Amino acid sequence: MAQAALSELAALRAEDEELVAIVENDACGVDAVQCLTGCTFGKGNLVFHDYGKNVYTFYSRESKIGVRVSFNSQHAPLHLRESRDAFTQWILSAPANEMLTLKRVFMEAPERAKIRKSVACAFCGESVMETRVRNCQGKPACIPCSAGRDAG
Repeated sequence: MAQAALSELAALRAEDEELVAIVENDACGVDAVQCLTGCTFGKGNLVFHDYGKNVYTFYSRESKIGVRVSFNSQHAPLHLRESRDAFTQWILSAPANEMLTLKRVFMEAPERAKIRKSVACAFCGESVMETRVRNCQGKPACIPCSAGRDAG
């Protein structure tokens, strides 16, 4: 799916944020997206939407073009869907146009990555992104430390 999108966008692997991937699941396919496209959480060009769909949208900041790629498992012959090994072999060998749907999408450019300040949790001492800090007993707390404590 990532290779098909890169080809459709005529894009190369991202060195920085020139390519953005929006993924709609947290399954193993996201590993391939990161490896092939260079889009990662650390660089801020991998965006996660927890929709549980085997769908990925890729956006090129250079061309301002997006492409949405979805996997069509229903196109696999019925007898292959019953065997994981056979289904995997079909995925590895079937032509992309047989198992994928690619659609150009017009979208606003995703926001660039933001570098946020860190604050020390008053309870465990670990650094926590300031946007995730909770107020517990009048002190800054990380989410795990704030669970079960009186907020406020």
